[in-house]
Amino acid sequence: MPAASDRDTLVAALVEQFDALIELGRQLDDVQWDTASECPGWTVKDLYSHVIGTELMLLGRPDEAIDLGDAPHLHNEIGEFNEVAIAHRRNRSGAEVLAELEAVAAERTAALDAMTQADFDAESFTPAGKDTYGRFMQIRVFDCWIHEQDAREALDLPGHSSGHAVDVSLDEHTGAVGFVIGKKAGATEGQSVRLRLTGDTERTIDVRVDGRAAVVDDLEDPTTTITIPTLLWFRYAAGRRPGDASHPDVTIEGDQDLGTRVLANAAYTI
Repeated sequence: MPAASDRDTLVAALVEQFDALIELGRQLDDVQWDTASECPGWTVKDLYSHVIGTELMLLGRPDEAIDLGDAPHLHNEIGEFNEVAIAHRRNRSGAEVLAELEAVAAERTAALDAMTQADFDAESFTPAGKDTYGRFMQIRVFDCWIHEQDAREALDLPGHSSGHAVDVSLDEHTGAVGFVIGKKAGATEGQSVRLRLTGDTERTIDVRVDGRAAVVDDLEDPTTTITIPTLLWFRYAAGRRPGDASHPDVTIEGDQDLGTRVLANAAYTI
């Protein structure tokens, strides 16, 4: 897979992702914009407002802080930052929010086009801690794609299940699978898991516990194999719904208990 700082790959994925959000938004009416999503307290319009807020921050123009009052779904500083963008746009129409995203996406695309590989390799703050600017952009692709899927799920408008942005989102996610299987699901020394994602974009992720749980390239005879549609897995991994081993599209081969624990503990995003 490309390194997290591969500039050309990430710029292509980000531009594709901006375009996908805009194309989806142009299909929506007022009722659809106000439809609740699986993100607590957020409508489809709020998902777009969140994307705008982060991209404005990256342009050096963050939304002005305001008093959010009592919001029970806020649990940390990142959640509070995200909510500011939503509060600023709560009284705007979906069409107005979409127009702002179109303008901000054009600015961000121009800024990204002007950046070099060295810029992407430079140290940067990221939501996952200190890393490179390239890693931050990989996380941005993942976050924007997940929220696009949140909107599509809420509206029953499936789409964008393959492409640069999906591949980069899987790259970002792969780095977290060892944590999910080792720390959250409690796989023990010597155990291994094969996660087989299916659908328009397929990937097999193998993890073995050898001192710590880590993704490996040479797994033979996994303790358990989980086969699940890619989009459904990301509903679980993003914490949008509880992981369900009994779902008709999910199969577990081998150690049923371990496979069930992996699914039940798949959620890891903020």
